Formats: sequence, C-alpha cells, structure tokens
Amino acid sequence: MASKGRHIRILTAKVGLDGHDRGIKVISRALRDAGVEVIYTGLHQTPEMVVDAAIQEDVDGIGISLLSGAHMTLFPEIIRLLRERDAGDIVVFGGGIIPDSDVAALRELGVDKVFTPGTSLDEAVAYVKERFGKVAA
Repeated sequence: MASKGRHIRILTAKVGLDGHDRGIKVISRALRDAGVEVIYTGLHQTPEMVVDAAIQEDVDGIGISLLSGAHMTLFPEIIRLLRERDAGDIVVFGGGIIPDSDVAALRELGVDKVFTPGTSLDEAVAYVKERFGKVAA
C-alpha cells in the first residue's frame, strides 16, 4: 500500500523470451501520465531479476505483460520468489494473451488482477489507483 505522501510505485516488466513490448510501454506511459511512479525493467527479464528489482525499488506492485503463453509458469514463479524473500506484500498483476480458463487459476495462485485483450487504459489505471489506495498526484 502506498504510504501517505508517497506516489504509488509500480514495476512493469516483460518476463521471458517474449519481445513484444508495445503494450507494456503503453500501459507504463498511461500509469505515469496518471501520476504513478513507474519503473520499467525492459525486455527479457527473468523472474529473479523482476523480484530483485521490485524489492530494491520498494514498489507497491509488479505489472507483468506476457504474450508468450508462459503465464502459468512465470507468474507463479514470481509469486513464489516474492514469498521466499519475505516480499509477499508486493502485489502482482498483469495481462496479455491469457485464456479465460487460466485467469481463475492465476488468481488462485496469487495474481491479484489479470487483464485480457481489449482492456482499456482507463480500466488499468483505475485498477492501480483503487488497488493501491491512493489517488496519485
């Protein structure tokens, strides 16, 4: 939860070998334009790299974009590593080409929100602002 007087801090990342980064850049920019502090880690991140950066940057949440089909492996690994490093309070959310049949399973594994194709930028920004309990300045 973002503390009083501090901007919401979100780390965004592309995990795995997926090189399609337009969507995560658009989301990152929309969050930034809404007053959220965004740390974009870039392409080809490993779960370990994402968790290390999230802890180092003291973020409130991690937004992951996955189009590779590896969502049932990579999301759970990020959550496992966060818990292992006593950082389970960092909220994980994300989206991409994720079948509806996998959304419920990801939520059960600890992914807070899964965005699927067609989600509006306004909806993603509203989720971040509402979830982290502070209207960004």
